[in-house]
Amino acid sequence: MGRDLGSAVNALDGLLDRLRTKIDETGPRTTDFTSRWHDERVAARIGAALGTCFTVCFVTGLLSHFVQHPQPWFVWPAHPASLYRYTQGLHVLTGIAAVPLLLVKLWTVYPRLFGVPRLGGPVRMLERASVAALVASALFQLLTGLQNIAHWYPWGFSFPPVHYALAWVSIGAIAVHVAVQLPAIRLGLSRPLQPLGDHAEGPPPEGPSRRWLLGAALAGAAGAVLATAGQTVSWLRWVSVLAVRTGEGPQGVPVNKTARGAGVLTAATDPGWRLTVTGPGGTRSLSLADLTALPQHDVDLPIACVEGWSAVATWTGVRVRDLADAVGAGPDASLRFTSLQASGGYRVSELPARHVRAAESLVALRVGGEPLALDHGYPARLIAPSRPGVLQTKWLSRIEVI
Repeated sequence: MGRDLGSAVNALDGLLDRLRTKIDETGPRTTDFTSRWHDERVAARIGAALGTCFTVCFVTGLLSHFVQHPQPWFVWPAHPASLYRYTQGLHVLTGIAAVPLLLVKLWTVYPRLFGVPRLGGPVRMLERASVAALVASALFQLLTGLQNIAHWYPWGFSFPPVHYALAWVSIGAIAVHVAVQLPAIRLGLSRPLQPLGDHAEGPPPEGPSRRWLLGAALAGAAGAVLATAGQTVSWLRWVSVLAVRTGEGPQGVPVNKTARGAGVLTAATDPGWRLTVTGPGGTRSLSLADLTALPQHDVDLPIACVEGWSAVATWTGVRVRDLADAVGAGPDASLRFTSLQASGGYRVSELPARHVRAAESLVALRVGGEPLALDHGYPARLIAPSRPGVLQTKWLSRIEVI
């Protein structure tokens, strides 16, 4: 087996030698690219910024994934109430910042794509495989992430599980790449960028300096963030010309899924609508008038979407914990909320006990002092602190103690 593998590697090296010779005769060589932008000092600095963005994006993406798909070991707090708003906003903004950084990074290193390198040992082969996986997964993650923000799905697969799986591929490839290239990275970071006019390394080069390229890349990343951050940071909306959500919508709050799109127009406006609340102490069937007659509370909470946008509103309704207590729920009980929607991945959501007991968690009946608009979940919806919008179930029909 070992002899056969060695023969196969030798045969492949021979094939690569012939390919190398052919490219040397007809194609460009690495030495043909003389721009000072193709330099390990620029690549190391852009790579450090890009790696930081990907790491932050990966960690905040994991948090979002486990909030939506909780595991027994994972604890997500109910406070501060805007926690998810900021972690998911950071997730999207670092992903957007990574786009210009990745393009510049690829520009600085792409001459190395010309010519066919030798296979080398197992570590070298692993590093080259990690680079291929890193470039492919990074491009895929950023492209599909931008399409998801824009609600444009030209593919035939489910975005969340694929995005989650390839996030692990990307971060694993980054870890391998950094481990193998650490000496080169340290050298690149330790060497100063030569300012324009400093010709210690040879004749004066033409064109903008390495510092100019680095500054342009960082400015491009900052500009991309500013152009979209207004969907999370309200006071930046006036400069966020590329933000998908501007804060506008029914009653001043944006909407992803409308009542028509959810197929609940008839059920939500039915005068016979009832909210069924069931638990160990029995079942209650509450009309809108019944809910309105219960003690009402006002809370200021954000709707924070997984696409990164968020908007704060004043919600009015019945505390979830009061409804839970009315049907005999214990202090450690979680609740399951079911929508009038007939189908959809988020028609059912679960609210952990710590959120059930939070004073801000409401079955909301009003927003901004007005009855909920149909698109905001009329006649009743869930609103709770530090939760993604997809779990703030609209058009409620049933609440169960788990």
